[in-house]
Amino acid sequence: MNKVIIRLLTVILFVPVVLFPQNLTKSGTTGAQFLKIGVGPRAIGMGSAFTATANDVSAIYWNPAGVASNYTSEAIFNHTDWIIDVDLDYAAVTTYLDGIGTIGTFVNVMTMDEMSVRTIEKPEGTGEYFRAGALAIGLTYARNLTDNFAIGFNLKYISEYIWNSSSSALAIDIGTLYRIPVLNEFRIGASISNFGTKMQMDGRDQIELFQVGYEGGNLINTKVELDEFDLPLIFRAGVAADLVKSENNRLTLGIDAVHPNDHYEYLNTGAEYSWNEIVMIRAGYKSLFEAYSEEGLTLGAGLRYRLMGYLNVSVDYAYQDFGRLKDIHYFAFGIKF
Repeated sequence: MNKVIIRLLTVILFVPVVLFPQNLTKSGTTGAQFLKIGVGPRAIGMGSAFTATANDVSAIYWNPAGVASNYTSEAIFNHTDWIIDVDLDYAAVTTYLDGIGTIGTFVNVMTMDEMSVRTIEKPEGTGEYFRAGALAIGLTYARNLTDNFAIGFNLKYISEYIWNSSSSALAIDIGTLYRIPVLNEFRIGASISNFGTKMQMDGRDQIELFQVGYEGGNLINTKVELDEFDLPLIFRAGVAADLVKSENNRLTLGIDAVHPNDHYEYLNTGAEYSWNEIVMIRAGYKSLFEAYSEEGLTLGAGLRYRLMGYLNVSVDYAYQDFGRLKDIHYFAFGIKF
């Protein structure tokens, strides 16, 4: 079993060398960009350095192997006020099945307000309005293969739409998490997200009228076929440790190396201090060494409270500095039962 674990870790650590060309940016060449928006104020508050810390239901997004050690049922409801009046809502739930592992489901929805249809002839608007948005929905499975090694998977359906056109794709996420009993607990995590089919917009908006012949000639319906775009494939590898872990206090530090297929590599780093696992304070820095990044400082806090002896509720908040763009605020409510 130890040999199997070593081989799995080796494959995951070296996959990016094959999948991602080095020193090359392909910004703007992938679809479903909403998949790159992080979820969960806990992770965001830690600078998104969560791959090796992931141990709650929000781990589904960052590293699905992290939910393998959740031996109860847990749910999270996350809302994000994104830039340019875009809203992102995420919900997930997991439950543990004895002898089988942890299973779960999740949904990620991006919405925005209606926008006016404008043309060259009517730049102030034609009186029509259109919408745009995106959706990702999927299933999760995770299991501890040994006392210290876990693996997890997501299978998801992805869809985007704008006015009368839409595109869709299928994708998988794969994650691993290895725990080493040193420094209270030292963890190594790795995940690959959004490995799947390409996306291509299609719909009646691609039907155009072309005139054939001289003035007064025939009008022919012509369908314009748009290009296909890869999904935003993301590789994450991280380490984390509980540097302080006593009856009343815990201090966790983490660092992630992130390698996307459409931009430069970067580092995320962050920390979380917990008092009695009731009050949590978090801070981090996102996108270290990333070229042309607007992201940076992150801060967050969380509160846990036990109700009726068996129901745990949590409220979390995170702030993210986005440079020249507006600051981002994340909110989440969670329950464990």
